[in-house]
Amino acid sequence: MMANLFSSFDPSSFPILSLNWLSTLLIFMVPSMFWLIPSRWNYLWIKLIMLMHNEFKILIKSPVNKGSTLMFTSLFTFIMMNNFMGLFPYIFTSSSHMTLTLTLSLPLWISFMIFGWINNTTHMLAHLVPQGAPSALLPFLVIIETTSNIIRPGTLAIRLTANMIAGHLLLTLLGNSGPSLSTSLLSILIIAQILLLTLESAVAIIQAYVFSILVTLYSSEVN
Repeated sequence: MMANLFSSFDPSSFPILSLNWLSTLLIFMVPSMFWLIPSRWNYLWIKLIMLMHNEFKILIKSPVNKGSTLMFTSLFTFIMMNNFMGLFPYIFTSSSHMTLTLTLSLPLWISFMIFGWINNTTHMLAHLVPQGAPSALLPFLVIIETTSNIIRPGTLAIRLTANMIAGHLLLTLLGNSGPSLSTSLLSILIIAQILLLTLESAVAIIQAYVFSILVTLYSSEVN
């Protein structure tokens, strides 16, 4: 029996080495049917990767960074697989922890900032002052733009973490109320759980897409 609702998100269930984080590495053990050619899984996987490649290529708008779409596609795949992994019973949802989400967002944001300020200093300074802004408001706008830029990795991490935790907590709350319900209410609860699980599957894809798209947009601003 769980001590509290958040115990399912506790990575420290083992005294010496937590085996929960191993679920993050399971996505690298993809079965051969996903990559053996020809196969339907391989065709579907390639279509998904090409779709994401075209999306990121439109957002980057720079012919210089030709290989960056591969990095963002890999990021999307990694987050999506981890989100889906957390939907299985008794598997730790690693993407619901700031430890993982900040590890993804912070290094990317820092590398974008270092690249932008070293190679495109004038362009980065121009981003701090919106075009056509009144001169009296320029100091305040610079502070606001700087603050919004600094908190970007935090908002990326919190957005992914909060969305993963919210759905799982709702599923846990409804699941814990099952033993005390009658047979008729239990059937309604099962249908509601199936619908919520379908919704969480969509959220797993959407949150991975939003995270990778926002990272792509941040990278396009430094060019």
